[in-house]
Formats: sequence, C-alpha cells, structure tokens
Amino acid sequence: MLKKTKLRHSEYYNMQDKYDQLYSCSLNGNNFYKLIDIIGSEENIRLAYRNIKTNKGSKTPGVDGLTIKDIWHLPDTHIIKEIRKRLNWYRPQAVKRVYIPKEGSDNMRPLGIPTIWDRLVQQSILQVLEPICEAKFHNHSYGFRPNRNAHHALSRMISLMNRGRQHYCVDIDIKGFFDNVDQGKLIKQLWTLGIRDKSLLCILSKILKSEIKGEGIPTKGTPQGGILSPLLSNVVLNELDWWVSNQWETFKPKRYKKAIDFREYARKYTNLKDGFIVRYADDFKIMCRTYEGAMRYYYATIDFLNKRLGLEINKKKSKVVNLKKNASNFLGFKVKLVKQGKAKHGYVAKSSMSDKAVQKTKQILRNKIKEIQKRPTPQSVLKFNITLIGIQNYYKYATTIYINLTEISYTLLKSMKSRLKNSAEIIQFNQTPRKFQVKAKGIRPNTKVYSICTVPLLPITGMHHKNPWNFSQDICSYTKQGRNKVHTNLKAIPKDVLKQVMTRYSPNRSIEYNDNRISKYVAQYGKCYVTGEVIGIDRVHCHHKIPLKNGGTDKYNNLVIVDKYIHKLIHMTNEDKIRASLLLLVLNSERLDKLNNLRIKAGNEPIAI
Repeated sequence: MLKKTKLRHSEYYNMQDKYDQLYSCSLNGNNFYKLIDIIGSEENIRLAYRNIKTNKGSKTPGVDGLTIKDIWHLPDTHIIKEIRKRLNWYRPQAVKRVYIPKEGSDNMRPLGIPTIWDRLVQQSILQVLEPICEAKFHNHSYGFRPNRNAHHALSRMISLMNRGRQHYCVDIDIKGFFDNVDQGKLIKQLWTLGIRDKSLLCILSKILKSEIKGEGIPTKGTPQGGILSPLLSNVVLNELDWWVSNQWETFKPKRYKKAIDFREYARKYTNLKDGFIVRYADDFKIMCRTYEGAMRYYYATIDFLNKRLGLEINKKKSKVVNLKKNASNFLGFKVKLVKQGKAKHGYVAKSSMSDKAVQKTKQILRNKIKEIQKRPTPQSVLKFNITLIGIQNYYKYATTIYINLTEISYTLLKSMKSRLKNSAEIIQFNQTPRKFQVKAKGIRPNTKVYSICTVPLLPITGMHHKNPWNFSQDICSYTKQGRNKVHTNLKAIPKDVLKQVMTRYSPNRSIEYNDNRISKYVAQYGKCYVTGEVIGIDRVHCHHKIPLKNGGTDKYNNLVIVDKYIHKLIHMTNEDKIRASLLLLVLNSERLDKLNNLRIKAGNEPIAI
C-alpha cells in the first residue's frame, strides 16, 4: 500500500515525468551534472514534505528537539526557501545517537537521528537519486528498494534451489557493514553511476561526516537512521552484485546465442564460476551447483570485499553450506533441501522459521500477554492481535509455518493460562464475531479462545502456508508500463487538471494546508462535497469545517472541497443574499442538509426553507 501511495504522491506534485526521465537517461548511460536544480525545485521539496510527514521517524525529535509538528504550520514559501538555503551552503546539524536492540543478538544497534530539517534535505535528495540508481542496480538485489521485499529474495533463493539445482550456498556475514563503509570509495561509486554534480557530491560527503552528538565526527560508515542510508548502502554493495553476476549470470559470450548452451559448455571447458547472487541489504547468498564452485566463490568474495570495498567478514558466521545436509538462515527463515521422489531433481526446498525467529516471537508474544495481565483492556488485546498478525503475515511463506506456530502456542500455553485466568473468559471459536473468524485460518469451531472485555485473542496457529512469488522484473516505479503493474493511474482526474490544482496553492497558508488540500481534492474526485458535481478549476475552494479562529486546524479531516458559491453560502449571514443564492443553486433537501451541517460547524444558523 505504501508503494502505491508514494507513486500517487509523485503524480500529485507533477514530478513523476521528471523521475521517469532521470531513470531513462541513467539506463542510457548518461551523466548528470545539474541535479541540485531538480532537488531544489518547488515541487520536489513539497513532495519531500508530503513523503516525510507520514513516516514514523518524522515524530522523533533530533538534537534540536523539533518534529514534523513544529514546522507544518509554516508556509510553503518558508519551507522551500529554507531547504534551498541549506542546499546552497549545507552544514548538517549534529545527529542524535539512539540505541535499539539488535535482531538475533544481545548487542544494541546504533542509530543516528538527523534533525527534521536535515531529514527534509535528505528526502529531497533521495527522490532525485533513487531513479538514477535504480536503473543501475542489479535485478536480484531486494533490500530497501521500491516494490521489492524480503519475500522476493526468499523466493529467488528457493527457485534457484528447486529449478536451478543450486544445492550449495555461500554464506558470508559482513562485520559491522554500516559502520565500516569507506566514505571516499562511496563518493567514487556515485561518480561511477553517473552522478557528476559536484555540489551534490559535496553535500553527500557532509551528510556522511555529520557529527554524532557525544561521539564526534565519523571517519567511516553510513549513518543508520538517516533517510539516505539505505540507498547509499545499496550503492556500496551494487559493485559486489555485478562482480558476482558477471562471473556467470550476466557473462556475455561472443559465440553462443543461447545462454543455456553456453553454460553447459562453460561448466565443462572453462574456469568460470557457476553461481547466482541473491542480496537483501548486507545479507546475501551466492548459490552454486558444486562444493568446489562454492569454495571458489567463498575465497574470491572475501578477497573482493576486503580489497575492493574495504570490508571485513565475520569468519565464525561465514561458511559454505551443503543444503542437502544442513540448513541456511536467510531473513528469519531456515532453508534446506529435503528428499522428495516426485521432485524433478529428487530434492525440494523446505523452509521454516529460524531458531532465533522462533525464540524472538515467543518473547514478543509473552511480553504482550504480560501487558494484558497488567491492563486487561480491549486496547491491550488489540495490540496483541495486531502484533500476532504481523508475525503470521511475515512468516507464512515458511512451508512449516503451522508446525512453528504450534510450537510457539504450546510454549505460551501455561503463561496464558496463569496470567489471564482472572481477567479472561474462555469461549469457543465459533462464538466469536464473523469478522474475527475471517482473520484466523484452519481453526476448528470448538477451539477454546480467550476473550477479554468481549474482545477475543487471535489463536497463534491461525495461519496457513503461502508460496512466495518471484519478483516480476517488469515492475518499475519509473516507467509507464512498470507502474501499471503496481497501480492504475489517476483515471478519475486528468493530469492537467490535477496540475492546475497543485499550482494554485496559497503561498501564505501552511504547507500542511496546501498538501492536505490536494489530497482532499483527489479523494472527492474533484467534486463538490455539497452538490456532488465536478467543480470547474476556477471555482475550487477548500473550506475549514471548524474555522481556524474557532480552534480549527489545517488537518485533513477538518478540510472539505466545495464549489466557490457553496463556500460563500456557508459563511453568508444576510438573509436576502442567502435567498438569492438558493434560487441560483437549486439545492434539494439532501444537499441542504450537508450545507447546514457545514454552516453549524462554522458557527452560523442553519438555513430553513
């Protein structure tokens, strides 16, 4: 849903064509020199605000203590002027250091939280850099990229095992990747990708060297927590992707037209390394057919990471795995080959939750049960259910998901029984509401379910396995055909009309008002709230349900799009003028009720006929 929303935002602000052009030029191998002009454009900055305000991070203060709520009352012109000023002479503020638990470890992961103004600068840069970099990234890199996710990476790995007979896996763990990136090398990699705007490269260098409060200026690494960090990490490892890929997958022979014919020849008569890379952020696998080939990749990759990228590996966690004998952990899943007579090659991939994922899930759900014990309210039960649904939806692609969830459920059985005995009643699953039953799959009607304040807890085992799907390489946010696979364009409102609405913003109003005004116009399909008819572009007015002088805000729920003459009628108090307007507009009882509702909220008397 988030991917579709961001695409729509680009269309609202008329930036999609510009991003498409950048992507196309990057595919053609063009270099880019005046990117700062695009980054500092009004539309791009206003879009950056639009994209950043929905992020959870926008509500987290930096070292200056400011959040998105401290700037949304400012006019568009002020925001644009401030961002342009910073781009012209960029001096990033210090980064706030925060520590969060590291997944699968007792250690803490350091995050750097930039100030809200620096986040807006980074978002403005990201929107322009992303289409350029996307054109150069490898097909089988799945982390922190538009339209791709962890399940696509898992599916690719399983496909290589089942169909490609890649039964050996090179597992390499990079030691402290985000903290050890060579910053000078990263800037050179951006230059190689065609980003030749020296002003922009200077800004990116300053972002990398932003002071960390209490720790000083870093000499290496990309700041985790920054908006640009995921993209920059992909730029660093893109070189690894193509190095591995060019060894075999994308190697172009001169004599052979068909890749399959060449590969059969190459396996017998050449020293090319047979292997395929699957990467999600800094977690990657190289899938090979033979143990000898896997060992060659293992040592060659360690050498490449060290000499070319300046990165070290964790030798304890790095190894070559025979997937017929042992499992390999990837993105919270444990993957192994098991014998199956009906399979084409005698073996089939089997996946399950990793041991760490099972233990972590038990701990998370145990903590939620403790919260319910302390506060037996509908809200605490809802939190438990939402958390469980999130876990089920992520791990449902494991073939043994039901067995894993059964183990977790059995472990938590005693805890639930002892902690909820005083606050919960036990009912049968078929006694729960129909909407609740739809959320759980495969649960028998007479299964016992805990209910607190008439709100039932979802059964932990209520999820079936779903086969993961490979990512379709036709999907792309920066081509018309690619977008059609993600969402349908804004058919309800022509682009030229939307563009006019966007450009007719009020410079003296807050950026929050102007942004929500566009959203409201699109949500109402360009129609008046009262009459239900499409409004001419010169008659589009945005009305505050509760006026600002009466304590109203510029928030989305307080705005409504109405016809210019309806807007006048909402605020009109002269009875003669009201009668004349009613004769002109001819409102039926339903429309009059809507009008009176708005008049009452605005502090005026309803109109009686």
